[in-house]
Amino acid sequence: MDENEWLADRFEEHRSHLRAVAYRMLGSLTEADDAVQDTWLRLSRAGAGGVENLGGWLTTIVARVCLNMLRSRGTRREEPLGAHLPDPVISAEGELQPEDEALLADSVGLALLVVLDTLSPAERLAFVLHDMFELPFEEIAPMVGRTPAAARQLASRARRRVKGAAIPAPDPDLARQRDVVDAFFRAARGGDFDGLVGLLDPEVVLRADFGARRPGASTVIHGPAAVASQALVGAFPAAQLHPALVNGAAGVVVTVAGRPFAVLGFTVTQGRIVEIDAIADPERVRTIAAAVLGDG
Repeated sequence: MDENEWLADRFEEHRSHLRAVAYRMLGSLTEADDAVQDTWLRLSRAGAGGVENLGGWLTTIVARVCLNMLRSRGTRREEPLGAHLPDPVISAEGELQPEDEALLADSVGLALLVVLDTLSPAERLAFVLHDMFELPFEEIAPMVGRTPAAARQLASRARRRVKGAAIPAPDPDLARQRDVVDAFFRAARGGDFDGLVGLLDPEVVLRADFGARRPGASTVIHGPAAVASQALVGAFPAAQLHPALVNGAAGVVVTVAGRPFAVLGFTVTQGRIVEIDAIADPERVRTIAAAVLGDG
């Protein structure tokens, strides 16, 4: 085995971890894969000579790459909260694939990723690396050009934002989640407004992301009556529902005339829907829902 093959093998041992770091940093599966690929290119150019802790070195590199990507987004921070939803990890119902399990460890749901999107790049890096991956602030500080004490403050501010968001915990019983989601669609298709309201938590929120081509359509809707009304409007009779796991919770991929239309993720708590996250950008849906719809 030559040095390049050895290096490639060592990198593959860390790939799932690096992708998990990048997904939490970026909230985008495509960008996470780009960050991991960039990390490999840097390793292949630099080699591993003199690197005692390859895993730690790679984590530092991918985190720096992600930090630069976050800083380059620019206008993203000017969008209203909820106008853009992070990429969900979608799989067919059943057991998660190993690569998905790594991405979703620590119950990384869409609601958490939405909150992480509101943080500054430096806050997000400090929180993700320390609170999710237990890196010491002494290692985080050089990445953001701060002292360890200042890096600790970044993570603390981010932690307060995450805790203040009061992210609901989904029902641990996936079958119960699915029963509620199925009842939601039956009520929507049957025009049962009262039935819909009865399935929704009093504090329910619907976030809808229609993509860059229709930014004005993206919105956040609060309250059972408003969300139920929107569900009735969006209940297309011709739509086909494909049950799926959306970040490990019950959800659906929607197609119309065989073409990707939307992805809906649900947070179900104590028998009621607390959050609905809808991505209705067909191009993006086709990419993120390939595990359910197929690559075609």
